[in-house]
Order: sequence, then structure tokens, then C-alpha cells
Amino acid sequence: MEILIISGLSGGGKSKAASFLEDMGYYIVDNMPAAMMLKFAEFCTAGGNGRYDRVALVYDVRTASSPTELFEVLDKLKGMDCTCRMLFLTADQERIITRYKETRRRHPLSGGATSLEEAVRRERELMRPVRERADFVIDTSELSTAQLRGELLRLFDSRGIQGGMSVSLISFGYKYGLPLEADLVLDVRFMPNPYYVDELRHQNGMDAAVYDYVFGFAQTRDYLKKLEDLLAFTLPLYTEEGKTVLVIAVGCTGGHHRSVAVARALSTFIGALGYQVTVNHRDISREA
Repeated sequence: MEILIISGLSGGGKSKAASFLEDMGYYIVDNMPAAMMLKFAEFCTAGGNGRYDRVALVYDVRTASSPTELFEVLDKLKGMDCTCRMLFLTADQERIITRYKETRRRHPLSGGATSLEEAVRRERELMRPVRERADFVIDTSELSTAQLRGELLRLFDSRGIQGGMSVSLISFGYKYGLPLEADLVLDVRFMPNPYYVDELRHQNGMDAAVYDYVFGFAQTRDYLKKLEDLLAFTLPLYTEEGKTVLVIAVGCTGGHHRSVAVARALSTFIGALGYQVTVNHRDISREA
């Protein structure tokens, strides 16, 4: 079992971090007092159904009674049969004040402070011991939302940044129209067409004979190599920009032969890069 404590300054990015971690498979509990963490961990361990294998608990100044209490709980959690780490999110004073002005929310400590600036300063001092104990500290002052997501993927997803995006490959026939959901469209109608080979006409790109025919030409192999270079370069950039699903459509005339074979080859390559890949041969069952 893995327990991640998400802490940090108000306005530092805890809510966004929690939502990204939830997308990565963590079970999120917000506003968790330190005194309840042990009981919750025991409950999760006893569950044994896999739902609570990765848990992230949000702890901040709203629930902070004493850092000492939190540290005692952390020591006990690390003594249990689980991995326990703490993430602290922070930002500079000016950036936090700007974020509060943009959202028009009240700072949790504003009730006892004469100004927002004073409230932010007080919270920073109160949470200083927590920051010093954290395993990971992320300063979000200059990070975009996509960059924060990328940092979390690198730190907490075993697949690295590749785990932040899945790739959907669709083979299709141009005569039946473009897939509406496509982000990238590849036209492979320039390749020699197995349709005009009698023994291949009623087969498709899933059959070895058709696949071997399509890739038996140097132009097909050269094209695939250039595609692989392009995708190896661009896929990480799409991920860093925050894209969660990239749809690549590969089209030939009828969607039976060339597009299916090329989609198969791309699926193998992209999967080897570490991305989750799905393949849909949209028009393969239509009559040739």
C-alpha cells in the first residue's frame, strides 16, 4: 500500500495536484486531520480489494493542529506495511496573493489577520516544519498547469511522463470519411495497394500475407522510420502540454489493407516507448 500526504500553502496548487494524482490512480481524501490518518490507513489495509492501494491524503493549515502530531503519525505509518511519503506545494508570496485575488476566495487564516499578505506570511511560518519534513517540494510559482502535471507524473507514476497520455490508433477508409475525433491524420494511399493483388484482395492488414506485402516495399519502410522519428519527438511534447489522449488516424482507400498494416506497426512502436495504446480498425469489417 502507498500513502502520499499532500500538503503545502493555500494557493500553492494542492487541489490541482490532488486532481492530477486522482487521474493517476490515487484515492484522494481532502481535509484529513493527522489524528485520523492512522485509522484510515488501517481501514485501507484491511480492505484488501485493491481500491486503496494508492491513497493521497490532503493535509493543510485547515486541519493542522500541530506539526508534531503529524510527524508522529508519519513515523507510525512508515512502520506499517506501506510506503508513506509527503509532497509539499509552495509558491512565492506575490504569486499566492495574485491567485487569491483572481479567485476571490478567502484565505483560511484571514479571520485573524489584518491583511491577505499577513495571512500568507503566517501560514508560511506555521507550515515551515512540514515543508522541512517533506520528501518532495514543488514550487509552482512559475509552473503552468501542464508543467505541474508533468512533474507529478515524473515523481509518482511508475511509467514516468508516458503514463500521462494514452494513444488511440484508428485505421480507416477515406471513402467512408475521416474519423471526427482524430488529432493527427496520416494518409498512406501512396503505398502499393494489396487490393489489386487477387490473392490478397479479400484479406486485410491483420493477415501476415498483406502485412508482409505492404512492408515489402522500401518506400513503406522508409515512411515508417520517418513516422517513428516524428512520434518519438512529438509524443513527449504532447504529454508535457497536458494532453491525456492523442488520436492518430491512419487512412487508405477502403480501410482494409494499408492503413491496418501501418496502424499495427505504429502500435508496436508506440507501446515500446511506454505509452498505453489502443487500436481500432474502424472499416475493416466493411465489404471491400
